[in-house]
Amino acid sequence: MTKALIVVDVQNDFCEGGALAVAGGAQVAAAISQYLAGFDHDHVVATRDYHIDPGAHFSDEPDFVRSWPRHCVAGTPGAAFHPALDVGPVEAVFSKGQYSDGYSGFEGVDPRDRPLHDWLVERGVDRVDVVGIATDHCVRATALDAARQGLDTTVLLELTAGVSRATVDTALAELDAAGVNLIGEPVVR
Repeated sequence: MTKALIVVDVQNDFCEGGALAVAGGAQVAAAISQYLAGFDHDHVVATRDYHIDPGAHFSDEPDFVRSWPRHCVAGTPGAAFHPALDVGPVEAVFSKGQYSDGYSGFEGVDPRDRPLHDWLVERGVDRVDVVGIATDHCVRATALDAARQGLDTTVLLELTAGVSRATVDTALAELDAAGVNLIGEPVVR
C-alpha cells in the first residue's frame, strides 16, 4: 500500500489573526509540522484556497454556510501557508477555488494544471490521511472525495481544527457514514 498525507488549507487567513480565522488553527499548523518530523507517509501534498473570482463564495453579508468574507485571495499574505507549518516535506501544492467555492482538495490543481486525484494515481497511492483546516468544511469535503475515489481514507482529527462543535459533529457523522476512518478528537473551541 502506498500512503499519502493531504494537508488541507493550513493558511494564514484560516488561523488566528486571519480573515476567516478558526480557533486553534495555529496550534494545528504547529502540530502538523511536529507530526511531519516523524511521518511515515510515502508522499505529502498540500491544498490551498487560492481565490481569484469565486463568485457568490465571497459576500459582504456572508451566511457562513455557502458564502464567506473575502479570504485566501491569490497572491495575498492571507493565502500563504501559516509560518508554523513546515512545508519542506510537501511535494506538491494543489490550488483550489480560483473561480468556485473550492471546498475539496480534489478540485485543486498543481502548477502543471494536474488534478490531485491524477497526481495520486500516478504515484500508486491507495491510502490517504487527511489533516488541516477546517474539520467541518474543507477537511470534510476532501476526505469525502477521497473516499468516493476509492481511496482508503483516514482523518487524523487531532491534526484538524473545526469552526463549531455543531458543524464538526455533523461532519464527523457524515464522514463515518461514508466509511472514512476517524482517529482522535479535533480541535474545536
